Amino acid sequence: MNSTASYVHGASGKQLIGQTIGRFFDEACARHAEREALVVRHQNLRLTYAQLRSRVDALACGLMRLGLKPGERIGIWSQNNAEWALTQFATAKAGLTLVNINPAYRRAELEYALNKVGCRALILSPAFKTSDYLEMVADLAPELGHCEPGLLRSHALPTLEFVIRMGGGRTPGMLNFDDLLAAPTREEQTALALLASELQFDDPINIQFTSGTTGHPKGATLSHHNILNNGFFVGEAIKLVPGDRVCIPVPLYHCFGMVMGNLGCLTHGATMVYPSEAFEPLAALEAVAGEKCTGLYGVPTMFIAALDHPRFAEFDLSSLRTGIMAGSPCPIEVMKRVIGKMNMAEVTIAYGMTETSPVSFQSGTEDPLDRRVSTVGRIQPHLEVKIVDTEGRIVPRGTPGELCTRGYSVMLGYWGDEAKTREAIDAGGWMHTGDLAVIDDEGFCNIVGRIKDMVIRGGENIYPREIEEFLYAHPQILDVQVVGVPDEKYGEELCAWIILREEGAIGEDDVRAFCQGQIAHYKIPRHIRFVDSFPMTVTGKIQKFLIRQKMKEALGLDETKTA
Repeated sequence: MNSTASYVHGASGKQLIGQTIGRFFDEACARHAEREALVVRHQNLRLTYAQLRSRVDALACGLMRLGLKPGERIGIWSQNNAEWALTQFATAKAGLTLVNINPAYRRAELEYALNKVGCRALILSPAFKTSDYLEMVADLAPELGHCEPGLLRSHALPTLEFVIRMGGGRTPGMLNFDDLLAAPTREEQTALALLASELQFDDPINIQFTSGTTGHPKGATLSHHNILNNGFFVGEAIKLVPGDRVCIPVPLYHCFGMVMGNLGCLTHGATMVYPSEAFEPLAALEAVAGEKCTGLYGVPTMFIAALDHPRFAEFDLSSLRTGIMAGSPCPIEVMKRVIGKMNMAEVTIAYGMTETSPVSFQSGTEDPLDRRVSTVGRIQPHLEVKIVDTEGRIVPRGTPGELCTRGYSVMLGYWGDEAKTREAIDAGGWMHTGDLAVIDDEGFCNIVGRIKDMVIRGGENIYPREIEEFLYAHPQILDVQVVGVPDEKYGEELCAWIILREEGAIGEDDVRAFCQGQIAHYKIPRHIRFVDSFPMTVTGKIQKFLIRQKMKEALGLDETKTA
């Protein structure tokens, strides 16, 4: 038995960046002025770093012109597009805290998010897929119909004053995004430059909602320092250099898109390439081939969809060299195909969580294939990780326990929730992840399960309690338990066991109809079973692992595919 403790730290000769995102952005745009910074294929838009800077400065001045002050919160509710990237950098320069709102959110989730963090402004896309964002906002704030743009006084959304819509159309009570890009005056540019010297790199800059085990999402609050450095070191791990072109089909509202993607590219003078509004395998293949991308990011299901696309063989992917697969465990066969058929010899795996900005572990481009697949790599620079038992004591190498992270990447806290922050970050500054992990003698980490019952469906983290609380609201549902079961396509799918007040009162379709349009589509259980009781311990504690086991047997699912 190896008695070396399960503690690792990322010693590094490379220093942390001690700047705000705005300061770093200005210098990077000057350094790489003529290089392509952003390519948005579906909007037919290309910007050099110099052009990106001029648009970002115009937007930052436009936001300040509205009277938005440093520290105030501004939400963004949109699919991937150029406006998202401009907003990310402009809010950083204006000292505003950008609040990422999941494009799949529905009315109740939007209302909760905006009010929880007190958004004063909201930038939104008119619509996306089956979501009519303009309609949902008008539904929540009917006052928009008869107020001057920028003077919203809403009963349901008391802090919201400015609703800014993308696109060419006009909507009552809303400002237009493009109008904020008007050329700034000299005074406005001077004010923006002066502000740069006041902002500090520990200021909050971004709030990302992570579903809470208690049902309501928590707002993980991240600083310039958190995300700028994480973006930089993730890019270092895949050896990004100026002129690299990274295809980013992952959502920008996630850390994967806005930190690992956008900030990873910015910190290396690489090009951000958005293939489509949301992931489409064909669009990703077309972008890689058409733009000669050198890197590609995605969750395993995205890579599988690209590899299995009927037109896959038509595309020349020889420009690819590297990339990142993260979000859920990667099957070894998929990794082999990605390396063999997509030319991504240097693809890496990354692990982390929103609360740690996100990446803590990443494989190296030279790590042997079996290590790159069976583990999540080694600790990132400037971070520490320890694996502890239930008493909080460090366990020996090779022993599973809870993974705890400390260092520059740990969030400032959950917005407006000191109690939850204290539960997550202990007195020593350690973020308790709730993940069960093992660290081997060489420092490679393997995630072996989850302490809580979190479900990861196609890269989306889902907490069963949130869905249980929603389903409890149905008048016919007496009790409900939600678990994750293995799934070929998404890694895991949701399963709900429901006890009804009256047997046969409602069916599976009624339950799904109740969820439709009220909670995000990926939170709607795929498997629904009506039962008389749940497996319990003598003390009345429900045994979710037994529900999972019974479902796996009933569905004939392979035991080895679950954590």
